[in-house]
Amino acid sequence: MALLHSFTFKDGDVYYRSKFLKSETFKKNTGANRIVVSEFGTMVLPDPCKSIFSRAFTYLSNAIPDFTDNNLVNIIRYGEDYYAASEVNYINHIDPHTLDTVGRINYRNHIALNLATAHPHYDEEGNTYNMGTAIMGFGRPKYMIFKVPAGASGKDKNQQPLSQVEEVCSIPFRSSLYPSYFHSFGMTENYIVFVEQAFKLDIVRLATAYFRGINWGSCLKYDKDDVTFFHLINRRTGKAVSTNFYGDPFVVFHHINAFEENNHVVFDLITYKDSHLYDMFYIENILQDSDKFIENNKIFSPPVCQRFVLPITVDKDTSEGTNLVSLEGITAKAVKQADGSVFCSPDTLFVGLELPQINYKFNTRKYRYFYGSRVEWSPHPNKIAKVDILTRTHKEWTEEECYTSEPVFVASPDAVEEDDGVILSSVVSLNPEKPPFMLILNAKTMEEIARAAVDAPIHMDLHGYFIPSKDTN
Repeated sequence: MALLHSFTFKDGDVYYRSKFLKSETFKKNTGANRIVVSEFGTMVLPDPCKSIFSRAFTYLSNAIPDFTDNNLVNIIRYGEDYYAASEVNYINHIDPHTLDTVGRINYRNHIALNLATAHPHYDEEGNTYNMGTAIMGFGRPKYMIFKVPAGASGKDKNQQPLSQVEEVCSIPFRSSLYPSYFHSFGMTENYIVFVEQAFKLDIVRLATAYFRGINWGSCLKYDKDDVTFFHLINRRTGKAVSTNFYGDPFVVFHHINAFEENNHVVFDLITYKDSHLYDMFYIENILQDSDKFIENNKIFSPPVCQRFVLPITVDKDTSEGTNLVSLEGITAKAVKQADGSVFCSPDTLFVGLELPQINYKFNTRKYRYFYGSRVEWSPHPNKIAKVDILTRTHKEWTEEECYTSEPVFVASPDAVEEDDGVILSSVVSLNPEKPPFMLILNAKTMEEIARAAVDAPIHMDLHGYFIPSKDTN
């Protein structure tokens, strides 16, 4: 079950709070004292005590899945409200002060979506951009980019920000039966970057998952013989750049950042050569001891931070085989093909890092640094790294028996330099004598400034969101 937790910094003290998300899933499971709502990796089958007609109705009603609202991936903001989110059509409005669950919101009541990411983007005006998928029951299948205006909360506390949602554009599936999975997307000052990858959702398998008794996670398949398509959409007009950009197949979950430079769009993301990462997190694998886990998962491909570059305009008279990337210091290529399409190959920035974070003031802008959890050959992330893109060097923080969560960058007040700030990370240990703590690092040097120990159990989390005090009045 999704468990929210927060660290509040006030007058030199740190206050810790945690509460279960009181979702409908939580209520049903606790009421039944067992898991009765299907999750991404767990399919709950009909009660065998039901009549054959009741079971048949249950199977048919799940052809279009009603997904769980156990939102445990990220915290997102729409207007002035905050929501616990995953990748389904439900989000849960929460109070960031108390962590109380205010209520459940269904995207479908406001925009035609079955799925939506938990990694939106925020512009300088406070508008929120996000992306979702319309798969079943909404006409022609498509990917959709939408915007929620900064003032969407309004003066009426009962007004839901999503009531002001605006569709930016839609992108048709290349295959109606095998749409691309996406966990995040990129955004520059003028463009949305969507990577239509070879990691796909099998729609027929999804629609029959309940009948087959398989989980939703098993409906995702990697097609190593496919290609990756890069879509570039003008976020002001909603129109896509007409050039067809593509590259070799890979799996991507997290974008790092994207920006424009000299008529190019540059975007950085973390790629894998296959989808074995998902398989590692099934219960039978997690229950193995560390040595056996490593031995049985040697086929796991490490995360690779890569930079792609797309030329915004392509001269139709440019010769076939020409590299259209003219930026200095970048080895990424975009080579024009005979049919006018452009084949893109990346520049590798770093190997072995996930859960990337940046100084968000540099989101959509040219930047130098990113932070993340080091992923080496261990089932536990035990290092935080800072990567310098310019020098291609990195710094690390680590401590014996300590396992870190996603690092969150918080800029210093009136900071000018990109890395002027602190890194926050909640840290846990398998050693019962070592209490969990909130770690505070100097973002320039990666040296420890302070830590606040917590006399309570703390879970490792996926993603975090820093809310300045001025935004929570």
